[in-house]
Amino acid sequence: MFAVTGASGQLGRLVIAHLLERVPAAQIVAAMRDPAKGADLSRLGVQVRAADYKRPASLAKAFEGVDRVLLISSTEVTGRLPLHRAVIDAARAQGVSLFAYTSMLHADTSPARLAIEHRQTEEAIRASGLPAVILRNGWYAENHLSALPTALEHGAIVGAAKDGRFSSAARADYAFAAAIALTSEGQAGRTYELAADDAFTLAELAAEVSRQSGKAVVYNDLSPDAYEGVLTHAGLPAPLAALLADADLAASQGALFDDSSTLSKLIGRPTTRVETLIAATLHS
Repeated sequence: MFAVTGASGQLGRLVIAHLLERVPAAQIVAAMRDPAKGADLSRLGVQVRAADYKRPASLAKAFEGVDRVLLISSTEVTGRLPLHRAVIDAARAQGVSLFAYTSMLHADTSPARLAIEHRQTEEAIRASGLPAVILRNGWYAENHLSALPTALEHGAIVGAAKDGRFSSAARADYAFAAAIALTSEGQAGRTYELAADDAFTLAELAAEVSRQSGKAVVYNDLSPDAYEGVLTHAGLPAPLAALLADADLAASQGALFDDSSTLSKLIGRPTTRVETLIAATLHS
């Protein structure tokens, strides 16, 4: 049996969808804080179970009978490590044969502050002795595209990445990779650096948005502090704004670039091109 934590989230739902193409629904456990959000999955035959990273007892019950677990990293801005440890401990107590974790691209060497808790979680997994596969996801292309309405309104994409290249892939591609890793043999001990086949600078992204939309859109590169201020002014919580500005700084140093094509090799097809994702976003 296969369990996916955070199954009601955007990535979790996509992983479940791919698992349904590979294993019977009854063998899938969708673990989530609020099982009511999984009513549609229940109708498909998926086992929806309550699982809260902050309530270890719920994790133990959610993992009953489970052989393989995917830990989708918590969306908490800080303090994720204790939450992840709770999942690791519950999986170890259950004696799972494979533990998968969605980490961050180049987590072991990345200068980004976002990488710290991912790195610590990887260390905790190794220390647990669990047979594990680490899925180091690059930036989600959706992180960029969610700002398109604002970019079109103001004629600019803003950031602090200079000419750093982003190997950002679609969330669906990362989900497909997770489903494959979770259901394939020989995965324990592997670490995958997952990123898109093609990379772009934010200036190139702005140019493509401009080309497809027919509206003039440029990239305005700011200092990390100034970019953090823009994000805070837009309504993001201060801690999150600081982490995102820092991520752009890390991107300017190459932290979010990878040209190994590991993701496309794992999923058996090219990754979805950002041009395709822009077109879908503009016409949605």
